[in-house]
Amino acid sequence: MSMDVTFLGTGAAYPSPTRGASALVLRCEGECWLFDCGEGTQTQLMKSQLKAVHELVPTADQCPPEELKELTDMSRVDRPPKEGKGRTIVLDSEENSYLLVDDEQFIVKAFRLFHRIPSFGFSVVEKKRPGKLNAQKLKDLGVPPGPAYGKLKNGISVVLENGVTISPQDVLKKPIVGRKICILGDCSGVVGDGGVKLCFGADLLIHEATLDDAQVDKAKEHGHSTPQMAAAFAKLCQAKRLVLTHFSQRYKPVALAREGETDGIVELKKQAESVLDFQEVTLAEDFMVIGIPIKK
Repeated sequence: MSMDVTFLGTGAAYPSPTRGASALVLRCEGECWLFDCGEGTQTQLMKSQLKAVHELVPTADQCPPEELKELTDMSRVDRPPKEGKGRTIVLDSEENSYLLVDDEQFIVKAFRLFHRIPSFGFSVVEKKRPGKLNAQKLKDLGVPPGPAYGKLKNGISVVLENGVTISPQDVLKKPIVGRKICILGDCSGVVGDGGVKLCFGADLLIHEATLDDAQVDKAKEHGHSTPQMAAAFAKLCQAKRLVLTHFSQRYKPVALAREGETDGIVELKKQAESVLDFQEVTLAEDFMVIGIPIKK
């Protein structure tokens, strides 16, 4: 099953001539899930047929108290829904996360981030797939090639002509671990331990890096992160790949950077890589597509 991420915008705050406002799409076999939809993307969403919305109820420790006042009505889980579709999802205090989706293919959860207003991160985990058939065991057990192989692969037991029942676990190798993609919205950090647990071992971790490390105090004051802050979280989670996005509009894309520029976008990449022992970090750009290979 193919899976990729497309960055529709990689800029902070607002669209500019060089960067769209932060927004990305996770695509899985034709299904498209929108995350962190900034200005412009939201308008297009409202014009589309995508009407179902999941509403998350924030908690008081996600932003300064004064910013939560306008959102207090969101904590009333007993209020009647304004629309027929969608759900109001309350924090699972034991898991420290919100369960959004749990179907045959994926588990999607949200976790709390700290920002000027409540913000969230998301963990998309592909469920384990059945392991490969063990050809030698099939032969030893006398399972004839054909439809029986397909049934066993799909988790269905078969009965041979001699009356012996063969279960899938008898002939399947270990299940194949699914892919994990984690996407963090605007933040200067995570709230609680839910984010670290959900992002641990992520194949792809997408984290904002609004300002460079020389402006860490300003970044935190406005509820944002720097490259080293993003990289420190990726290192804590043992993420396999870190992608930075949500850049201040002062940082032009690599193609537009001036030669010899020392405070440009490339410097953000170097700052993050210094924390990760120089493991390569990717700088997102508008319309960049990153594929997440299937595990074998």
